Amino acid sequence: MNDTPALPDGYLLSTDRDRVDAARVHHWLSTDAYWALGRPREKQDLAIASSLNFGVYEEGSGQQMAYARVVTDFAVFAWLGDVYVDRSVRGKGIGGALVAAVREHLRPYGPRRVLLATQDAHEVYEKAGFTPLAHPERWMALLFQPED
Repeated sequence: MNDTPALPDGYLLSTDRDRVDAARVHHWLSTDAYWALGRPREKQDLAIASSLNFGVYEEGSGQQMAYARVVTDFAVFAWLGDVYVDRSVRGKGIGGALVAAVREHLRPYGPRRVLLATQDAHEVYEKAGFTPLAHPERWMALLFQPED
């Protein structure tokens, strides 16, 4: 896809792990993201340290306004998770631009698939080219904790 939406003026994207505001990301996810409610800070810090991180920052203040992370082998597989946009800037196209930036960052590595799970943001991911699984009956999960 060549129709990668740009971030709105005044926002920058970075994959610099050291720039991630871990406390802010933890607060967002552990208090406002249905898939990570109550996640301990130690778990979130480990997830950040073990992942390819994407942050969106305000140009002037440098404050982090969005986050996504990818677990990948940089060859054949990637999983996109923990995509979050601060409530104060939702509706500006930041989420769509972030997901498209993730897609374009991974493209040169040539993974066969990038997976994700979403309860309520299908339209954001569809715009970036995500589709439902072609053969969901082939997929299985090992759950160490029950799903909600």
